[in-house]
Amino acid sequence: MPMKKPKRASAAKAKAGRKTSAGRSKAAPKRLTKRPAKPPRRGASGDDGAKATVKATIRGLRTKLKHAQRRVAELEAAADTDFLLEIPNRRGFERELARAIAYMKRYRASGALIVLDVDRLKPINDSFGHAAGDEVLKAIVATLARQVRASDVVGRLGGDEFALLLWNLSETDAKAKAAAFERAIDELSFVFRGQHVTAGASAGIASLGPHSDAARALEEADAAMYVRKAHRRHEPRIWLVGS
Repeated sequence: MPMKKPKRASAAKAKAGRKTSAGRSKAAPKRLTKRPAKPPRRGASGDDGAKATVKATIRGLRTKLKHAQRRVAELEAAADTDFLLEIPNRRGFERELARAIAYMKRYRASGALIVLDVDRLKPINDSFGHAAGDEVLKAIVATLARQVRASDVVGRLGGDEFALLLWNLSETDAKAKAAAFERAIDELSFVFRGQHVTAGASAGIASLGPHSDAARALEEADAAMYVRKAHRRHEPRIWLVGS
């Protein structure tokens, strides 16, 4: 009979083989799922550069905006200013008058409006040229400016017609002020082409208060000025052109 030892050996080998297979199965690495690659992170220097660029762009836009706003303000001021005499033109003066009346309505203040017309400026322009007439107008504005307060407004309504907005004046005081303006302008003297030239002015007034209307006040003062101009035509002291 054959011996049983070889069978035991075979059984032992088989058992050992099973252990080895089991060990290899346990030791086998797990299958990994491939993950997508992450995008590279931007460095700190890149972020700082982008922020600096944005800030510089914002600063540039703010600077341009300030320049544009300043230019708009300059254009608005030019639209309200007489380019020759550098005082408010009709548009600018009417706006100042409307603001003043609104203030008077709110705070129960008062004032006066004087419309002043240069007497017969046309002969000066015709005889000596518009440059001479411009010199007369500039001298008149300088004379008026010396006799008003900083809060008052002197404007040019057009041609040889001016308007003055005077604060805190009674009607009596306004009439006295208008007469003073006429005297001061009467005393102005010029020399053109060897000839002495004087120019007079006629003034009309309208009182201003809480119940005033800007357009109506201008009409009232203008009408009073024309009445005064008609009277002054008969006053012998006014000589516009003489030797």
